[in-house]
Amino acid sequence: MADDKKRDDFELEMGERNGNTFDQKPTVPRPAAPPIASVVNNPVFPILSYCGSSILMTVMNKYVLSGLDFNLNFFLLCVQGLVCIAAIGTCKSLGIITYRDFNSDEARKWFPISFLLVGMIYTGTKALQFLSIPVYTIFKNLTIIIIAYGEVLWFGGSVTGLTLFSFGLMVLSSVIAAWADIQHALQSYGGTTSAEASSKISTLNAGYMWMLVNCFCTAGYVLGMRKRIKLTNFKDFDTMFYNNLLSIPVLLLCSLFLENWSSTNVAKNFPIDQRNSIIFAMVISGLASVFISYTSAWCVRVTSSTTYSMVGSLNKLPIAISGLIFFDAPVTIPSVSAITIGFVSGIVYTMAKFKQSEKPKTGGLPPPVQAMSASSQSARDSLKS
Repeated sequence: MADDKKRDDFELEMGERNGNTFDQKPTVPRPAAPPIASVVNNPVFPILSYCGSSILMTVMNKYVLSGLDFNLNFFLLCVQGLVCIAAIGTCKSLGIITYRDFNSDEARKWFPISFLLVGMIYTGTKALQFLSIPVYTIFKNLTIIIIAYGEVLWFGGSVTGLTLFSFGLMVLSSVIAAWADIQHALQSYGGTTSAEASSKISTLNAGYMWMLVNCFCTAGYVLGMRKRIKLTNFKDFDTMFYNNLLSIPVLLLCSLFLENWSSTNVAKNFPIDQRNSIIFAMVISGLASVFISYTSAWCVRVTSSTTYSMVGSLNKLPIAISGLIFFDAPVTIPSVSAITIGFVSGIVYTMAKFKQSEKPKTGGLPPPVQAMSASSQSARDSLKS
């Protein structure tokens, strides 16, 4: 019996005997990974997709808002919210994404956050309307400082020396960007005595004021969402669904009662020769917010949260450059220096977060919560840096 057992084992290993030789059993080749799987799991594609969708949304918003007489900002945000709800609803029905169904109790708990979101995205569009994309992107870094000290006051956070250094770079880049903008306006429009230069400076000052308000609104939204999300345990697309669904009625009412819907003003906002392109840009910017949310989750799944945070920092550079390429943003040594310093400040801040996360938890400063909204591209980018 033992000999028979050994012979069986020998035959299993060597194959079937054929005369004085053994025929080797054919090996079954492992099926190769389908091409789509190699694409989905390659970290290059989600990173490029995330960067591309971020740039697309910023450029589309700036295109609509840079119109000579565009003043229907609430309507723009409402359209983007509707497009976003329709898009994620379609994706859910196709099984691409999932999020929880509407619940009135959860909506009641989340409504204050959506109200803060309306303030954030509206002030963001007003700032983007008056400022160039590079300056807007640089100034969004200041939101990080406000959030950090809000974490210290309300959540027991802490700020390290490296974090403070990154904050100093953020403030420096903002000061240089503002100075470069003002100097370019004075040189281009005839100095301080020119009425056209004074008008341009007034426009820039209005943009800086809206930017300041937007930084505080964004910080309030992020800090409030961090506190409220514990009550609902929302995931990314849950947050996106409720943010857009609950903000649409507020945006619609604000548009109807606070914006000018006379036929003359509508014709100014949507001139016949640009009407289709403006509407197309509004729809694309709404779809881009869905792409940002999806590619964000894709990035984290394929790479890591560390890589994702670094991508958020590096993403500021192509967004700022897109403003130089697609719009008439001034390209000067001070403006390029401001973009570079702002870019470095984001990297330094990300490194500070990584070092802080490696230490034992003592109430350290956590990374800012991601803002999911149909129109919060720049806010998302600033919070990821």
